[in-house]
Amino acid sequence: MFPWNIFPFNKDMKESLQKMKPGEIDKYVQDIIGKALPDNMRGMMNPQEMFNAFQPSASQNSAPTGSLNSSAFETHDYVYVRVPIKDEEWLKKLRLYHTSNQLILEHIPEHDDKHTITLPAIVKKKGAAANYKDGILEVKIPKNVDMQFSQIDVTEIM
Repeated sequence: MFPWNIFPFNKDMKESLQKMKPGEIDKYVQDIIGKALPDNMRGMMNPQEMFNAFQPSASQNSAPTGSLNSSAFETHDYVYVRVPIKDEEWLKKLRLYHTSNQLILEHIPEHDDKHTITLPAIVKKKGAAANYKDGILEVKIPKNVDMQFSQIDVTEIM
């Protein structure tokens, strides 16, 4: 049998909730959930704290791309990388390369500069295309679907 008596619901609950302001309701719900959850799960009560764990830190974001402020994302079939281009003259000296998991941009903004962007998925060798429009260089690379699985045997050591 479920212990319903641990919940703070009674006949006067509806009236007290109607009189509360939204901030008070939020605080009340946070207190109730905080009492019900174990200590190691309390960080999940605030969604912003939970999502911050998934966000790359500022140092990780700026280190691989330098001053380019690029963004990389994937769809079902393609990986896209968008790079803001401040000066159209950069396009004349730009060199683009890619490996199965990285995009390499050379000679922008200076001739000796090299920027490596890690791609969110493995991509194919052929079929990449780059387009420039409205100050944004967009690179589109087809994803490689690798369905080869290798089984790993686990041995027990005594």
